Amino acid sequence: MQFLWKYIDDLAGKGLEWTIIAELILYASARLVPMALPLAILLSSIMTFGNLGENFELTAVKSAGVSLQRFMTPLIILTIAISIGAFYYSDYIIPYTNLKTGALIYDVKNQRPELQIKEGMFYNGIEGYSIKIAKKDYKTNLLQKVMVYDHSDNKNNVKVTVADSGYMRMTADERNIILTLYNGYTFEEVEESKKKRARDKEYPHSRQKFEKEVVIFELTGLDFSRTDEDLFKNNFQMLNLKQLEYAEDSLTNEHLQQIKRFAVNHKNSNYFKKEQPMLVEFEKRSKKIEKKNLERINKDIKKNKLSIVEKEKEPELNNFNFNVDSALHKLNKRNKDQALQYALTYARAAQNNIINSQKQFNYKTERIRRHQIEWHRKFSLSFACLVFFFIGAPFGAIIRKGGFGTPVVISILFFILYYIISISGEKFAREAVMPAYIGMWLSSYILMPLGIFLTWKATTDSVILNADTYLLFFKKLFKRFSKKSD
Repeated sequence: MQFLWKYIDDLAGKGLEWTIIAELILYASARLVPMALPLAILLSSIMTFGNLGENFELTAVKSAGVSLQRFMTPLIILTIAISIGAFYYSDYIIPYTNLKTGALIYDVKNQRPELQIKEGMFYNGIEGYSIKIAKKDYKTNLLQKVMVYDHSDNKNNVKVTVADSGYMRMTADERNIILTLYNGYTFEEVEESKKKRARDKEYPHSRQKFEKEVVIFELTGLDFSRTDEDLFKNNFQMLNLKQLEYAEDSLTNEHLQQIKRFAVNHKNSNYFKKEQPMLVEFEKRSKKIEKKNLERINKDIKKNKLSIVEKEKEPELNNFNFNVDSALHKLNKRNKDQALQYALTYARAAQNNIINSQKQFNYKTERIRRHQIEWHRKFSLSFACLVFFFIGAPFGAIIRKGGFGTPVVISILFFILYYIISISGEKFAREAVMPAYIGMWLSSYILMPLGIFLTWKATTDSVILNADTYLLFFKKLFKRFSKKSD
């Protein structure tokens, strides 16, 4: 029902066949199986052990020397098998159904609406035209006060047809619509140059009167078509366990490489800008040293003493001392202002570069978190089956109430608690408040100790959830206060 209400606007008025809607509901229902399994196990375990406790069958079992843990062993094995099956279902079936559902919803959303013209509203379902009617007789299909705007030439509202009445029908092959108009006019603006219009301030047009006019509209896009599913197969919801690990590893490496490239580029382009005065002085000194070395080499070649000549070392740019403060103080006021303005411009450009890069990094990390969340979801939903069994079975043995009444109410309360915690943990993991391995397992971390506690209480025949125990306690308390008052 949640799925139908969510996509009801996309399904209504599209002229879809019932098979398409049934297929969509089937795939959407298959996606809910991992979520429904824990609730089913919780309800069934409470009902089963509640009936056994209500009919004193658990008492008989314990009297025969069989402990509750031993009595629960076959059901524990069955629940483990169901949990394993739920995991494989989440790993193989859910990606397939997500792919089918996503592709089908995309096709439905892009399906053009069925031809339904409403009174007093413009209908833009026919490409290149806008149609408006004042009134429609649903018995005779007579349209009154019809206006048709022709945008087929992409020239705005230069052509409009107005008629007193008309009829609209679709051809047998449903590929064309025939609109028959009666007693109207067709207005069309005459195209002229903008200069002439501005000079004369006139907008000439042509008007044609007709008693009957037939307009044929060609319908395109009303046939339901399927999109290639390969366009959606790389989405994190359409991947199994191995594909999620591979995609997460690729995204992580790509993200790290992107950060390294940004750090190098940002450092080179912003933190180590080479000032022009320093470069000029450096080039002059390098040329002088190079000239001296060449002269010395030429002399030594003549004397055949090249091997013992040592070149003078060229200065390195990193060791070239340049004091920014002293250079700034040497400038006059005008050059100082200009230098500061350049510095502010460079700083703002670096800041904008950091902000834009940060958005890209956040998008990458969000995609990585999405893959991590989906990876842990496959395990957490399966493990929830086991958690709910250890809650439901001892809880039913303690309350000793079977049937549909009390177990259904208790199951819904527990499941609502589990669902709220799961949704909150997933949101925390998605927004990077906590890691995915904590957020997706948060409900299990909270409910598993409760299951262990209830199992221990059921084993020791605790009356912690017996209503008669609390009634007896309050009766004794009431009698004690009554005696004190007397």
